[in-house]
Amino acid sequence: MKTTLSFLAVLLLISCIEEKKRLNKINVPNYVELAAVDVKMCEPIDGDWLKQHPEPGQTFSEYLQKNPVTITNSKNVIYLQPIGTFTEKENKMFLLTKEYVGYFFGLKTVLLEPISADLIPKEKKRMLFGGEQLDASYIIQTVLEDKLPGDGIVIMGLTAQDLYPRLDWNFVYGLASYTKHTAVTSMNRFKDSDFEEGNYSLCLNRLIKTAAHEITHMFTVAHCTNAYCLMNGVNHSVELDQHPNALCSVCLAKLSWNLEFDNLKRMENMISFCKRHKLDSDALILHKQYTILKQ
Repeated sequence: MKTTLSFLAVLLLISCIEEKKRLNKINVPNYVELAAVDVKMCEPIDGDWLKQHPEPGQTFSEYLQKNPVTITNSKNVIYLQPIGTFTEKENKMFLLTKEYVGYFFGLKTVLLEPISADLIPKEKKRMLFGGEQLDASYIIQTVLEDKLPGDGIVIMGLTAQDLYPRLDWNFVYGLASYTKHTAVTSMNRFKDSDFEEGNYSLCLNRLIKTAAHEITHMFTVAHCTNAYCLMNGVNHSVELDQHPNALCSVCLAKLSWNLEFDNLKRMENMISFCKRHKLDSDALILHKQYTILKQ
């Protein structure tokens, strides 16, 4: 009995030490001050995500308890996998998404050569809203599973075709699997037919938001209910556009703790990107956070 108790005591001590190490890993200076610029969410109205999908949110402590997916020395690259055929402007959009994702996560990001949408069988496609939709669940569960290179931590599919997650949903902007480290998003509902000048920036903003949102899910971050945040659930384009392309203080703490990126360098790169591509409101929000982090 004494041996068993001693063994359990050692296990408990190791557990406490490991938890302390995990807590000490956090890399978000001025955390309390950063929370001061969070904008609290209004009560959801009919049609909003939280009205239809009540969620409790996820605290930082709850995030730690999930044993989040993280990078290792051998698996530390984000891969983006285009699916289908694309115009020159769509290909440019994917290149910009690759650039931004690299800044957002502070990780090497690779845009792979496109694969054919024919890999998705007919029974995993449907006609709705006057066009063909692809089954997003099939893509993340089957198509992308063997496309992740050996050094990849996550892989994200990118397509110009509309997506649906299951038969009783009309569409979805993006979808991610926590367990398979796969995700997919579509620019179909983000653009007009010919990318007019104003629409190009709007489409880019929506695409990089959704890509960063879904990839953040793959690092085990749940939907946010703390404040207006990139990780809020989204039910329609109005919600998507009103949510910032920035993490709130709680979600930034999670991702910063996990990936241990350089907060200031990350913010500088993101702000520069937003300014270059006329994403001024997001640049302003990021600059407020940057000013606090720099103190």
